[in-house]
Amino acid sequence: MFAAGCRQDMQNQPKMIPQRGSEFFADGRSARPQAFGTVSRDQLHGDGYFYTGLVDGKEQDALPFPATIQVLERGQERYNIYCTPCHSRVGNGLGMIVMRGYKPAGNYHDAKRLAEPMSHYFVVMSNGYGAMPDYSAQLPPADRWAVAAYIRALQLSQDATQADVPAGTQVENLNDVAEREGHPNWAGPWQLPATAVFAEPETGVAAGAPAKAANAPNPATQRPNNAGSSTTGSGEGAKPVTK
Repeated sequence: MFAAGCRQDMQNQPKMIPQRGSEFFADGRSARPQAFGTVSRDQLHGDGYFYTGLVDGKEQDALPFPATIQVLERGQERYNIYCTPCHSRVGNGLGMIVMRGYKPAGNYHDAKRLAEPMSHYFVVMSNGYGAMPDYSAQLPPADRWAVAAYIRALQLSQDATQADVPAGTQVENLNDVAEREGHPNWAGPWQLPATAVFAEPETGVAAGAPAKAANAPNPATQRPNNAGSSTTGSGEGAKPVTK
């Protein structure tokens, strides 16, 4: 019984050990050279910044490729699909699921997010942050960068002034445009229902939504008599547009 159990099958496997010679191949090497015209998997991520958003472990305020109009249009498309449910079309963190009671998402127009470097948004999309899951399965690296570029464009659009408009370009108010085209007067402050859950206190208004401070308790959500209250931004929601 002991003799039958003492077998060397696991120790003497038919395998090639790295850096050890072999009689199987004519050149005597067990490790085979890379086949001509092929690329190893570990060679695919040669541009570390493109795939990680980090240089020496630090975020950078730059795109790994030019921000063309095609990149921004792709970023807008992907943003509208994957980001607007939480962050809204204008990026103020009051998307549709927030309107139905989910925790408000990051407001791209408050001081904290405006100060973040470009690759911060790529890193968050790649790895997740807080209540936000990662979107690496839904968005390949190029799309994540395109969305980051579009987020920067959103930030610039909500902070634009008439001085930023090229000379000779007509500037109109969004409410006037909506009225002329037969749309409701929607360009006003954003409102939240009483079911909205705030993890941080309100510190002002940015892009028509409450701006938030990071990781601070909100006494208002702890009061038992706030069931019928609602939160309404008081900032300007109408921004100039060009045509």
